Amino acid sequence: MASVADRDRTVDGTALEAIEPVAAERRTLSGLDLAVLWGDLSVGLLVIVTGALLVTAFGLSLPLTLLAILVGGAIGCLPLALVARAGHREGVATMVLFRPILGERGSAIASAVNVIQLVGWTAVEFWAMAQVANVASSRLLGLDAPGVWTAVVAAICTVLAIGGPIVVIRRWLERFGIYVLIGSAVWITVEVLLAGDLGTAWSAPRTGELPFWLAVDLVIVMPVSWLALAADYTRFARSDARAATATYASYLFGNTWFYALGAFLAIGAGTTADAVGVGSAIVALAGGAVVLLALLVGESDNAFADIYSAAVSTRNVVPRIAQRSLVVAVGTVAFVLALTLSMERYELFLLLLGSVFVPLFGVFAAEYLRSGSRFGPEAFLTSPRVRWVAFIPWLLGFAVYHWCAPAGPAAWADGVRGVVEAIGLPFPLFGSRLGASLPAFLVAFALTWVLPRRGSITR
Repeated sequence: MASVADRDRTVDGTALEAIEPVAAERRTLSGLDLAVLWGDLSVGLLVIVTGALLVTAFGLSLPLTLLAILVGGAIGCLPLALVARAGHREGVATMVLFRPILGERGSAIASAVNVIQLVGWTAVEFWAMAQVANVASSRLLGLDAPGVWTAVVAAICTVLAIGGPIVVIRRWLERFGIYVLIGSAVWITVEVLLAGDLGTAWSAPRTGELPFWLAVDLVIVMPVSWLALAADYTRFARSDARAATATYASYLFGNTWFYALGAFLAIGAGTTADAVGVGSAIVALAGGAVVLLALLVGESDNAFADIYSAAVSTRNVVPRIAQRSLVVAVGTVAFVLALTLSMERYELFLLLLGSVFVPLFGVFAAEYLRSGSRFGPEAFLTSPRVRWVAFIPWLLGFAVYHWCAPAGPAAWADGVRGVVEAIGLPFPLFGSRLGASLPAFLVAFALTWVLPRRGSITR
């Protein structure tokens, strides 16, 4: 375990524990603080883009789209709240929570996967923010320079990540950021609703044939993508903070709002499901590029969280590396990746994320619940090196996800189909009518529940 001497500090002197539980005197976030944070993280340009994607890629009618948003959000936020509660009670970061489940070195595998997804998310955020900022600058200044804007947003978000969660929540969001975000979001929503023909949009028929539950998967993946970060922030919560409730309610509200906003833009305004299309539609409908720039204020905090948690997850493996050094490294790599992104890769990235993290947190949920919703400090001190039995349900859940709906490049999907059909099984499972998230989670959860408990596995 890392000692206090191994820790570095943020710019305001707040200790950043790599492995050990956060000391009681440093747990200062209230339930309101967490609600502000998760409300902010639940919204943004990429959520609007994904809401539009539900319409353009799945061809759902507006009523079915809104139902998919509500169902997917309600389901996806449950495991998010569970991890938030665990981080609050145990006082450790998310990847450290996996030490009793996967083992000390086994949790390093989960950490590596998490760092990869967070670097990917950071690159996506940089790319989307730069595209939208470029739309605004082209309208206001006649400046068309997406590469320059990518560098600008990368620098700003990396500085926020160096500050850490308490600085960002107390000095940025609660003093300025959340008000700008809410104001711009309300304005955009009103203008979009007034500009569109809601009656026509509501009665427009479904044009696609993809199953409803696959659309739900695309909504579930958003809160699921934050699962591996939740405890990184709730570990700083006060003992009386309602961490799970604040996380669930604020994230569900904001995510539902912005998913629906994306759907209205796609159906009512005919926008394309990409950052440029959404940005252009907002500029046209909401009265100018200034509103769009205000919305970017809220998006910056999403990238901050991705960078910060990527560094925290890395320190679960190498706790002696300085937090600031890791933050700068993550921001730099994500900046380079952002210069190569496209919308097609974004959709594949979303679905692949679900296939990895949905079953992983099925394993976590089963282990944590059957441990009485408390591991205790000794569990992190005495975890085995690798607890291989826990990898079985994770991998089987991953396989079930891809059996239901292969996520990834065409070559991967063809390979999965070939293997399944060679065994003599139907493909896809249930014709994808149940989606992929629920079957994968249930398989991982149920199998973990019947396998040996973590206390029976020794070094």
